[in-house]
Amino acid sequence: MSRSNSIVKHKHSTSGGLQRIGPLLVDLHPEYVISKRRMRKVESIECVRVNREASRQNLGFSSRPFVLCGLPVKRPVSGCLLHERRNGQFVLQVTGHPSYGLPWGQDRLVPIFLATLAVRQKSSRITFESAAQMLDTFAMQQGGSQYRRLVGAVQRIFGATIFFGTDSQRERATVVHRARFNFMSEAQIWYSRDPDQKLLPGDCQNVIVLSDEFYREIFDHPIPADLEAAKALSSSPAALDLFMWLSYRCYTARGRERVPLFGDFGLISQLGSADYARRRKFREKLEGWLDLVRTMWPECPASIDQDGTGLFVDRANAVLPTGGTDAHN
Repeated sequence: MSRSNSIVKHKHSTSGGLQRIGPLLVDLHPEYVISKRRMRKVESIECVRVNREASRQNLGFSSRPFVLCGLPVKRPVSGCLLHERRNGQFVLQVTGHPSYGLPWGQDRLVPIFLATLAVRQKSSRITFESAAQMLDTFAMQQGGSQYRRLVGAVQRIFGATIFFGTDSQRERATVVHRARFNFMSEAQIWYSRDPDQKLLPGDCQNVIVLSDEFYREIFDHPIPADLEAAKALSSSPAALDLFMWLSYRCYTARGRERVPLFGDFGLISQLGSADYARRRKFREKLEGWLDLVRTMWPECPASIDQDGTGLFVDRANAVLPTGGTDAHN
């Protein structure tokens, strides 16, 4: 059908002689049509930048093991129950439950949610209104499919065993700090299809009790996070990992520093992304993730070096100081 015929068709389909621009644009210039999902993402990015410029960031928290070393980005192959990442002297091992498997992808949002509420409520016993609150925190759609996805995430997180250790040299003596723990010791979560229903009748609260080890790790080393940025990047787990890592790494940098991309101590061994057989492929992915990070944080001082084997970072704040507790430990 020609463009003129397409226009005529729409004119005849309207009773008042005027026509809606949406259907016409779809016919004439489909390349200009933005999906609702993409529009929500653009609005989320704009919200992050506006709030940052106005010093109104929605402050959340993450825990050190999952900032220094990421969870799997993609679904692990069937039967794989061990995930390991390394960041210098830090080693993270996550062992999945045989019935639920390893946490992966958007599951990484659950520890951020848990750490945020633990810091806000100053308790290892976290209470919240409903599972819908967790979905809303990260702009996940309400509905049965998303609820089932959330339940699966909580099951994988609940069943996982975490090993986090460091090896360091102090005056010729090797000092080893190691801990093996679970995220939670108890969880009770309910969900209602009615968004206005906040509480169930009787004494039925949403309760998650963090393990002593996980709670202690959060409070010993709480790492601030921009919750709106995490929300905007929730569908891009690798970019979210990089954003969280850069937020911490740039804060702790003493000046311009270079982080290798490859090798046992390289960035590729730290993030939750799968190993790439070709270095060029990893660099291409990293450039894309950096582009997403810069949409949230335009001043981010991170760039790949000229020979493509390292990442330059410099001291900066992704989460602007608020005058409260210094949580970058």
